[in-house]
Amino acid sequence: MTSSAITAQASGTFKLGGDLTVNRLGFGAMRITGPGIWGEPKDPEEAKRVLRRAVELGVNFIDTADSYGPYVSEQIIGDTLSPYPEGVVIATKGGLTRQGPNKWLPVGRPEYLRQEVEMSLRRLRLERIDLYQLHRIDPKVPVEESLGELKKMQQEGKIRHIGLSEVKPDEIERAQRTVPIVSVQNQYNIADRKHEDTLQYCEQHQLAFIPWFPVAAGELAKPGGPLDQTAGKHGATVAQLCIAWLLWRSPEMLPIPGTSSVSHLEENVASAQLKLGDEEWAELEKIARIKGK
Repeated sequence: MTSSAITAQASGTFKLGGDLTVNRLGFGAMRITGPGIWGEPKDPEEAKRVLRRAVELGVNFIDTADSYGPYVSEQIIGDTLSPYPEGVVIATKGGLTRQGPNKWLPVGRPEYLRQEVEMSLRRLRLERIDLYQLHRIDPKVPVEESLGELKKMQQEGKIRHIGLSEVKPDEIERAQRTVPIVSVQNQYNIADRKHEDTLQYCEQHQLAFIPWFPVAAGELAKPGGPLDQTAGKHGATVAQLCIAWLLWRSPEMLPIPGTSSVSHLEENVASAQLKLGDEEWAELEKIARIKGK
């Protein structure tokens, strides 16, 4: 497959909040930072090339967070893509603080979230954030207080839509009593489906389900394993197969595979054109469920 034939448009579309149409295969901007999602990337120019190439390939849904770096990912996106091409949707998150590489702690105090929204707007060079997600529910702060502040900023025109991350159906329903929720971002892939109930809830209520860590690891994905064998039959990589499975699994699914290299980005986007029959997908699911027990 030539690079000119690669396009995220092959993944189909989804309407975020019923009014923002995006191609379902997006880009997660966590990896355009340093090791441990801490500090500057090793190759800042390559990070910028990745973002530009993603847009060229039809990716119009880019997901980031103030905690990536922290602040580094948002800054690079704003510096590289602003003014944004028409139709490009930038989603970001707040509510996780950083204490060092690979260290994360939730803070959901209203005044902190307001500060982070204001700073995200500045770094991303936006007047309004199309999708702002509460990165984690802070167990020390009632979610109604956290979301209540985001709702105020939504009413002020600083946020368009609000989403959640790493939640279960009962938490979504509780959140919905404070403000409309349009998306959920949970860990999910063919080998790790502990959030199957949340995906089903999103399907029932037409909420976007944004899976992070979309590529399976462990025994299922090892060389010579079932995913590797199936991928080989179709001239694909295991990563491509995992992304393609997510797109097949649900029309509410918006995978956001991330990378810090252009070549890997092109490989990921090419996943949108990988098509297997329903029977073959079903067999892979069966194997994944058995291996996962």
